[in-house]
Parts: sequence; structure tokens; C-alpha cells
Amino acid sequence: MKVVLPIVLLIALPAILASSPSLAQSSAGWQDDLANHLAGTWNLEGKVQGRDAHHEVTAEWVLNHQFLRIHEKTAANAPASEHAYEAIWFLGHDETSDRYVLHLLDIFGARFSETLGYGTRAGNELRFIFEYPDGPFHTTFRWSPETGGWQWLLEQKDKDGKWTQFADLKMIKATN
Repeated sequence: MKVVLPIVLLIALPAILASSPSLAQSSAGWQDDLANHLAGTWNLEGKVQGRDAHHEVTAEWVLNHQFLRIHEKTAANAPASEHAYEAIWFLGHDETSDRYVLHLLDIFGARFSETLGYGTRAGNELRFIFEYPDGPFHTTFRWSPETGGWQWLLEQKDKDGKWTQFADLKMIKATN
């Protein structure tokens, strides 16, 4: 009986979650006009900690349109001197708490992937706050309808409590 109960719970839990609107997102998926602009293939350029960055970004809807998966990696044609980087971000929206959620998984491992970013929308901007073990961090996505591109701004609080720029990046639609 002790073995059967966990197996029954594992089988029944997905059905219970799917049938309860308070416990699960809509089966139709999450719809967001601003996040929709982020879907696609992008060229990203700018500065990360004062160094040039040239990345390729691909964003696509996944998991029943509940998350926008953003795959970022150093561009194949980036200068050889550029630090290689790769990350996968999952952007979603928590309907219950009415806030955006951003989960980062990158080459630096599990330690910093423990922290979720929680965000809000103001016009054409999504602003996230990550409360990392070594201090708070802001990630802001700013859509420009005029250019059809994005600014991706990252800021961190230094040891003196002052906000400093970690990265300032521009994304433009890839043409190929």
C-alpha cells in the first residue's frame, strides 16, 4: 500500500492540476502582445561588463504557449577574443499573482538558476528583479515599435548599494 499511494498520486496529479483553473494556466496558452514581439530570430550587440558582445537570439513559444523560450548564444561570427556565452531564458506570466516570471539557465551552472526573476510591465517595457545570493539584479526588456527592435538592459547593485550597468544590448531582427 505504501508503494501504490505515491504511484496513484503521480498519475492523478496532472489531471487534478489540469482540471483546476486556480492551479493551472489556461489550456489555450498565455497570450501577451508585448512578449509576442520578442518571438523570432535576433542579432544582439552591445556591451557586457564593458566588453563587446555579439550574440544570436532565438525566441519561440513552448510548453503549450505558456512560456517564451529565449535561446541566447555567442554569434558564430563573433571575434575570437569575445567570451563565449550561452543561456536559455523562460519568460512566462503568473495569472494568479499577475506578474511576469523569468527563469535563467546558463553556462555558469545551477547556483544562479535557483533565483527566479519577477517582473512587471509598463507600456513597452518588461522589468524583472532577481534577488540573487550576492545581491539584487535588474533585467529590462524595452520594445521600440519605431525600430522594431529591443533594448536589453541589465543592472546590478554594487557593494556600496549603488545600481551599476552590467550590460546594455540592442536586438534587431535577423535578416537571414
